[in-house]
Amino acid sequence: MARALVTGAAGFIGSHVADECLRLGMEVVATDDLSGGFQENVPAQATWVEGDIRDAGFVESLWEGGDFDYVYHVAAYAAEGLSHFIRAYNYRTNLESTVLLVNQSVLHGVKRFVFTSSIAVYGAEQTPMSEDMTPRPEDPYGISKYAAELDLGAAHDIFGLEYTIFRPHNVYGERQNISDPYRNVIGIFMSRVLKGEPMPVFGDGLQTRAFSHIDDVAPLVAQAPLVDAARNEVINVGADEPYTILQLAEAVAQAFGVSCEIEHLTARQEVVHAFSTHEKARRIFGVSPSIGLQEGIERMAAWVKANGVRPPVPFPGQIEVPQNMPPSWAAMTQS
Repeated sequence: MARALVTGAAGFIGSHVADECLRLGMEVVATDDLSGGFQENVPAQATWVEGDIRDAGFVESLWEGGDFDYVYHVAAYAAEGLSHFIRAYNYRTNLESTVLLVNQSVLHGVKRFVFTSSIAVYGAEQTPMSEDMTPRPEDPYGISKYAAELDLGAAHDIFGLEYTIFRPHNVYGERQNISDPYRNVIGIFMSRVLKGEPMPVFGDGLQTRAFSHIDDVAPLVAQAPLVDAARNEVINVGADEPYTILQLAEAVAQAFGVSCEIEHLTARQEVVHAFSTHEKARRIFGVSPSIGLQEGIERMAAWVKANGVRPPVPFPGQIEVPQNMPPSWAAMTQS
């Protein structure tokens, strides 16, 4: 039986990846520091180890129970817009932790390192984003993800560590924390609707994104080490069709049976249009995204209604550079 380590396994994407690994017959060790996740997300069949992968000693200790065939590195602090204002925290959490895991993977002969990067590596004015484009990340989050990709390439060249890098985008669905005010726009919209408040939209709301349901993402991530064509490849994964933020708000309102109330906020510095192509994923895995936006939103809304709203998880650090923060975020940090 293959043995797999899944980081970020108490979080949204990580818990689903752990589920899929178990479904594939793997023995799963699940780890998370619970800074943004919930232990109840971790599948019961997995071996749970709580700890901080920014701690080199903790990362080394994960191998004390035996070697891993595969490492799935899903843990990250994925607040892309906020990353401008938490630069050091961003690089420690998203880049340095990856390097620590790569080191141990090399030392212990891991067969495949599966890394969830992001389409944030592409930057602006490169739509539709395809894997053959040269990344030009515009924010510290995207920079950290691309640097980790480059590090994996270097580790492969020098040590032979095999990898598969996924660039997912705007992933949503069941188990997503809708109480995080800085990330996951669908969750933010749902949280506001449940409170009877308008949905906050930065700028005119004509920004476009392709929103990807978790069931079109997690199975491919889990299968990667078992698919030879995914070896040492970078793969976009997610939905094909882009929607504006205004269209997204309409879909969320429809799922909850309410009128679409929007609060327009001052525009923030962000990539306006971000969606990617998935021909490579289709070629390698033989499947296409199957869950449309309205269906996915309704499934997530049903889960939220059935499970209630989890308590908010505050940002687990301090804002390092408050200058030029969007006013709504600045107000939250001062409250």
